[in-house]
Amino acid sequence: MPLFASSAPRVPRPLAGHDDAALVRALGAGSEAAFAEIYERYWYELYVVAYRKLGAPELAEEVVHDVLAALWQRRAQLAIDYLKAYLLGAARYRIIDALRARLAHAGYLDQQRPRQAAADHGTEDALAASDLSAALLAGLRQLPAHTQAVFRLSRFEHRSVPEIASRLRLSPKTVEYHLTRALKLLRVSLRDFVLLALVWLW
Repeated sequence: MPLFASSAPRVPRPLAGHDDAALVRALGAGSEAAFAEIYERYWYELYVVAYRKLGAPELAEEVVHDVLAALWQRRAQLAIDYLKAYLLGAARYRIIDALRARLAHAGYLDQQRPRQAAADHGTEDALAASDLSAALLAGLRQLPAHTQAVFRLSRFEHRSVPEIASRLRLSPKTVEYHLTRALKLLRVSLRDFVLLALVWLW
C-alpha cells in the first residue's frame, strides 16, 4: 500500500475514533484503513522528530516513509504494545542510519580532495562513523549478561519495557534499571562517537 503524501487531499477517516491498540489489531489483520489512520495520526510527529535531528526536510521525509512502509510490510509479524513508542523508536534507528550515511559521504568527499599537511578531521569523522557498529558491539560485550539482553531487545528489536519484562521474567523496574545502566556504560565506551551516541541516548 503506498504511503499518502502529506499534501494530498484529506480522505475520510473511518477509524479516527479507535485507540492505538485497536488500530494495531486491525493493521495486523491487513486493514488499509487502520494503516491510513496510523499514518494520519503520527506522520507529522515523526517528521518533526526526524527534522530536528537531521535538519533536512528530504531526509526527514525519507525517515517517515521508511518507518511507515516497514510498519505496513511487517504488519502481520509485529507485536506492538505501545504504537507511539514503537514508531518513535523505529524512527531513531532510521535517523542514526541517516547520520552515519552523511558522515560516511563527507569522509568520501574528503578522501577525493588533495591531502593537506594538517590532519584531515573529515576523514577521521568518516572512519569514526564506519567503526561505530564495531565499537557498539564491543561495548555491548562488556555489559553484564542481563543488561546486554535487555538492551538488545529494546534497541535492536524495538521491544517495549513490558514486553522485555515478560520475555525475561523481570519486573518493569528491573528492565528500566538495566536500560539505564547499559546507556551509561555505552556512553563511556562510545565517547569517540559523540554525535551518534547522543542521538542513540535521546
